Amino acid sequence: MRSQPSLELGQHQQLALTPQLRQALRLLQCSTPELEQEIAQALADNPLLEREEPAPDAVSAEMLDRHWAQPSRRTVTDDIPESPASQSLTDHLLQQLRTTRASPRDQGLVTILIGELDEQGYLDFDPQGYAVSLPGLDIQEEEWLAALRLLQSFDPVGVGARGVAECLRLQLRARADEWPPEVLDRALRLTGLLDDLGAGRWGRLCEALGCDRAQLDAAHRAVLCLDPHPLGLWQDEATCYVAPDVLFYRSGDAWRASLNPALEPRLRVDADLVARLESASAPALREQMTQARQLIQQLGQRRQTILRVAEFMTVHQRLFLDQGAAALRPLALREVAQALELHESTISRATRLKYAQTPWGVIELKQFFGNSVQTASGEDTSSRAIQAVMRTLLDAESADRPLSDMRLAQLLADQGTVIARRTVAKYREAMGVPVASLRKARR
Repeated sequence: MRSQPSLELGQHQQLALTPQLRQALRLLQCSTPELEQEIAQALADNPLLEREEPAPDAVSAEMLDRHWAQPSRRTVTDDIPESPASQSLTDHLLQQLRTTRASPRDQGLVTILIGELDEQGYLDFDPQGYAVSLPGLDIQEEEWLAALRLLQSFDPVGVGARGVAECLRLQLRARADEWPPEVLDRALRLTGLLDDLGAGRWGRLCEALGCDRAQLDAAHRAVLCLDPHPLGLWQDEATCYVAPDVLFYRSGDAWRASLNPALEPRLRVDADLVARLESASAPALREQMTQARQLIQQLGQRRQTILRVAEFMTVHQRLFLDQGAAALRPLALREVAQALELHESTISRATRLKYAQTPWGVIELKQFFGNSVQTASGEDTSSRAIQAVMRTLLDAESADRPLSDMRLAQLLADQGTVIARRTVAKYREAMGVPVASLRKARR
């Protein structure tokens, strides 16, 4: 039977964004330094664009005089956030992605994952959740996992991990030639027993690994060579303090939000140059005019979206603004998205690497989000609030006897928050705090 060539029509779905929408999403996700680079490039490429100096904002000026002139109190993230003075992590990862032979679809998936990395370079990865946020694209779980494996192959080693344990395993595999195979195997298995390791349950660990104490110590030493914060090794050592994008200030009995006028990039079309070019019948004028107006419109949309999210926080997180991190209320991206009639991914981009000046210091807008946890009294509290309490306990722990996850759970229960030890371990990992044994060994 001979086969004959034929033409067939079919329909399929793929990740496809218009150039205008792609640029709008990129601008929304940009941090202030990244946005400044985008604008500088646009000004260099399009002669019709020029900067517009913003008019003085009386409300913002009053707020600056009131809060910025005073020494900031301790921030939720312990210190004023720092950002690399050179290339951002996102650009560093995207540059590596462009050198791969991945298909356009796979590159699109990896780009989405890069945008979801937290400040530690970790990823809260849920294939089903990603499928819901991108309806109609029919992305299979295997495709997400393949994109995740590709991301985890990038530098710095450990990026894209879904927790401290996986971060350590990625580093062990990348440095496999530094240890004998049997030591590497035990060290890999040891990363799955970090709670026992933190509690110093040596007998249980020896039994689980099928080895003696000397062999366990060799595997333990291999784990101690790793870094649960691999991004700290990649980032530039030079300190570059970030300025807040949003300013929270009190007006009477209410809280208000304002964009930082010093960081608001405003552009306009150079009317004089347009008039001269029109008289000269410049052929490229129309295309450059369209590009200039689109960029100005996209910047306006970016400002509006960030401000709307900030204004939502002045109502929903008023207790935090009044009392501090321990008063953070539970808040999910979905809740904000529904209230503002926006997509969850839009809220995520609008809060990524955007910082806010609060009475408690400078924090990233993402710090306002946290899952709901029920206390012993039946009230709901935020996982972020629990982490703030945990941070206070960890800061006060003894250097010789650091707090285990079980002890942290007991101390939280004494304060009315009853959560499982595994939940404590999850929050500790999200905070970037290693297990007790690693903290003790490094002091």
